[in-house]
Amino acid sequence: AMAISDVGLPGEVPWKKMSAEELENQYRPSQWVVRLGAEEALRTYSQIGIEATRRARATRKSLLHVPYGDGEGEKVDIYFPDKAAEALPFFLFFHGGYWQSGSKDESAFMVDPLTAQGVAVVIVAYDIAPKGTLDQMVDQVTRSVAFVQTRYPSNGGIYLCGHSAGAHLAAMMLLANWTKHGVTPNLKGFFLVSGVFDLEPIMYTSQNIALQLTLEDAQRNSPQLKVAQAQPVDPTCRVLVVVGQFDSPEFHRQSWEFYQVLSTQTLCQGEWKASFEQLHDVDHFEIVENLTQKDNVLTQIILKTIFQ
Repeated sequence: AMAISDVGLPGEVPWKKMSAEELENQYRPSQWVVRLGAEEALRTYSQIGIEATRRARATRKSLLHVPYGDGEGEKVDIYFPDKAAEALPFFLFFHGGYWQSGSKDESAFMVDPLTAQGVAVVIVAYDIAPKGTLDQMVDQVTRSVAFVQTRYPSNGGIYLCGHSAGAHLAAMMLLANWTKHGVTPNLKGFFLVSGVFDLEPIMYTSQNIALQLTLEDAQRNSPQLKVAQAQPVDPTCRVLVVVGQFDSPEFHRQSWEFYQVLSTQTLCQGEWKASFEQLHDVDHFEIVENLTQKDNVLTQIILKTIFQ
């Protein structure tokens, strides 16, 4: 596990001192798994996602491939609890895959345990690179949130959760200009799981081959740099930044620094109730795979936050 002191002094930019090879390695989560080989970890992750989705579609009430926009990739899957209730809480999930892989059709990890407790779960698709640019993805995710609010206006709170690249997209919703979308979503919580919040280092890795980010793109889409100018949100809205013990040191640094920005914000403007969790004994993939289990730590944190 990494101590906060390892993160470096304010103003130091650790990744800028790294060799290209080291930086590449830091941003390859599969290189840091301790239980399996890298390939096997990715394969297991994919299998668990496919299996969870198959099960959710077979056993839960759902509306699948619902369009939230005109684009062919602009669809959501909505899974409902068995008991219809007024004011359902909605949990939206944005999958990871470095903005260039993954899909909603293999990402329904948390549907079983959350719908069993009375939460509606929405798995969101967006156009991954090279088809979609990062700006388009951010716009799509924004519209998916607006869509859920418009379609379910009496919801009991909208909670956004993203993993890895999806955590970046979820964090970008802290900056969204909702007036432009004609609706203010009833946002009550953010769960940012093993995310990247400053995109500049990504430009210097092989991930940028598909993404084609310029420095300007990276800065415009970095919540780490932008969140200080964000408009206040509902003071009851919680932001939880979560990282796995076996995430790479760069992923730890990214999460910790984003939490720091959020929590100093909280002091200045009373905006975000931010908290930080390092989850014991999980890597970048297990942290989400384990959301299939109702007694998993993160599943329990999510339910407590929704039903506090």
